[in-house]
Amino acid sequence: MKTINKVILIGNITKDPFVKVTANGKKVVLFTVATNHSFKNASWEIFSESEYTGCVAWGVIAERAEQFLTKGKLVYIEGHLKTRSLDRDDGTKYFKTEVVTSELIFLSKKEAESFDTPGAGVSSTDAANAFDDFSDLNDTI
Repeated sequence: MKTINKVILIGNITKDPFVKVTANGKKVVLFTVATNHSFKNASWEIFSESEYTGCVAWGVIAERAEQFLTKGKLVYIEGHLKTRSLDRDDGTKYFKTEVVTSELIFLSKKEAESFDTPGAGVSSTDAANAFDDFSDLNDTI
């Protein structure tokens, strides 16, 4: 049976991205996207919840993310979920699930103007798959 692991987010960058070069010389950019979900309770009161999703970009997408992503910018992210295991300083293990970005579209006007086309961005499924090796990224939180 076929399975699907696909994530699509439209949200705002919560802080400037963290850029790292791995031990193997691969550039990786870590960033967080904030999204909101509104709903009504049994009394028809409207509530809103914020969700903060960690994202990882490799290769060409990492280059563009490093160059253009800043806190508050609106982006479209497409990718797949990846969970990795990390060790805390005290030796305990924990797990972190992130979106491995395969498409990044800048929706904020400033970035769109930088590319001279509205909604410009970068897509690189091959780059995301080629750099989907988290083995030397585990020391980054």
